[in-house]
Amino acid sequence: MTDNEGTTTMITRTGTVAKSIAGAMALAFLAGPAAAGGLKDDPAPGGRMLAWSASFALTNDYVFRGITQSAERPAVQATLDVTYGMLYAGAFVSNVDFGGNLAVAELTFIAGVKPVVGPVSFDFGVIYYTYPGANDASNAELDFVELKAAASVAPWKGGTVGVAAFWTPEHTGETGDVWTLEGTIAQELPSIHGIGVSFSALVGYQHGNDISYFNALGTDDYMYWNAGLTFAFHERLSVDLRYWDSDLDVCQSIGKVGACDARFVATAKATF
Repeated sequence: MTDNEGTTTMITRTGTVAKSIAGAMALAFLAGPAAAGGLKDDPAPGGRMLAWSASFALTNDYVFRGITQSAERPAVQATLDVTYGMLYAGAFVSNVDFGGNLAVAELTFIAGVKPVVGPVSFDFGVIYYTYPGANDASNAELDFVELKAAASVAPWKGGTVGVAAFWTPEHTGETGDVWTLEGTIAQELPSIHGIGVSFSALVGYQHGNDISYFNALGTDDYMYWNAGLTFAFHERLSVDLRYWDSDLDVCQSIGKVGACDARFVATAKATF
């Protein structure tokens, strides 16, 4: 769902906010993968199924594309997802801290379609990141829209491999058009005393074409990655333990706001 402003603002989302996707609803954990689960189904016209789910999460640090969105402090988050056949829509909300009272909350909306062709599952969507009541630094708009195109396959039992591309014509903080590419892998592991276990990892690359992006990050591109385990204690309760890092180093001198160095993130989540 996420990152943010001024100079510190650009250093947050996009690694620039100074957000997945993921994202991130990119919004979940394809950077740390989160599955909806516990869906409630109702027959819909035309034989399609209308399904929805909601979740609440508590994390020790809200990290989006390798950069903290909460100044390395805890964040409370919630999501709402609705599907109708191959169509989907959702919303994500979290507290954020970009320094200087730039913004205190992020609200992300996503909608798209997920067609399946043979063994390949596609995902074409649009994501809108907004920061209600934000004090946009130097009149630089924090809100931005991002387009997403992704594909994934399950080449072996319990395993999934995917790639995704994101593009925005005007990144947060008005830092120009930005491309983001991500590769993901997930694998179900043997359960431990009835507790489901899965491994997932992500590698991402982001590139900005505008000088304002370079000024915010000190570079026109960067890489980020994560890897971790998700433990499902119940169909509705899970804990994700994840290691994050990036090859950025400029933002580390700013302190907790916009920090992009290595860290471990723990997230507890309940889905309804």
